[in-house]
Amino acid sequence: MSSPIFFKPLYMERVWGGRGLEAKLGRTLPPEKIIGESWEIVDRPEAQSIVSAGNYKGLTIRELLEAHCESIMGPSYDGNTPFPILIKWLDCQEKLSLQVHPPARVAGELKGEPKTENWYIADVEDGAEMMVGLKKGVTKEQFEAALKNNALEPLVHKATVSPGDSIFVWSGRLHAIGAGNFILEIQQNSDTTYRVYDWGRVGLDGQPRDLHVDESMKSIEFEDFEPEPQRDTQPGDTLADCEEFRIVKERVEGKKTLCFPANTEPVLVNIVSGCVEVQGSELTRFSKGDTVLLPFNGGFEIVSYEGADLLITDRFA
Repeated sequence: MSSPIFFKPLYMERVWGGRGLEAKLGRTLPPEKIIGESWEIVDRPEAQSIVSAGNYKGLTIRELLEAHCESIMGPSYDGNTPFPILIKWLDCQEKLSLQVHPPARVAGELKGEPKTENWYIADVEDGAEMMVGLKKGVTKEQFEAALKNNALEPLVHKATVSPGDSIFVWSGRLHAIGAGNFILEIQQNSDTTYRVYDWGRVGLDGQPRDLHVDESMKSIEFEDFEPEPQRDTQPGDTLADCEEFRIVKERVEGKKTLCFPANTEPVLVNIVSGCVEVQGSELTRFSKGDTVLLPFNGGFEIVSYEGADLLITDRFA
């Protein structure tokens, strides 16, 4: 049996962020910073997760995979390949830009990376909205005209959301997270975002943020009309099932145990409420907000005596 792997979060300043991670997840944030994102697991040249405890303590995720790939990811995974999933908590005190991620059909041409993602709504302020897709019947020509006149918002489909809702955002889907949302985002390992509109906002440096209108127009799926969130998700519900990953919501409490046999596949576990104990080669406790990697060679059982909700991400290796 192996041990679960837990990483130190990386905190990212964002103009739309705040300090909500302190109250909602009990995090200690860098002082006097506007933190919008906590990157829980990431393997990119510009950002590396570091193992926080156990036998691998102090290793970056890149060092971990290069030295122990077979036991972590399985015998068929190339240790030189970046870890395929990036997980973030988002504290959205203001609405994000209206944006899109490039689908695979154009990503290479635009020198970007596809980015399919899923948002799990952990908490909201009253009236919080998501902007996803277009209102029914909006054409590309209407969109372009509204963009020139700074009048895009009426063309974008909006949906109010509640804790427990989930939204799947595939590459090519126009979107903007509204103010007052606290979200767990599980996505492809990509950091390519094209902003098509930013509400006339300036960045942390006081200057207007860059827009990527040409790239956005080549990436947006203009027949994506009025998608709705998956409402009030329950244990056993599949939140996403795509080529890049699968996400299933589960609950453990009382005598219920989640078992993950050894030598099957690596699994990511996000605790979205409560506390759990993970039994591998040793017993480890995790709580709300934690992201845990269960290695391929594991053999794990997860229990919770007071009850906990989990998102299980698999089929990514």
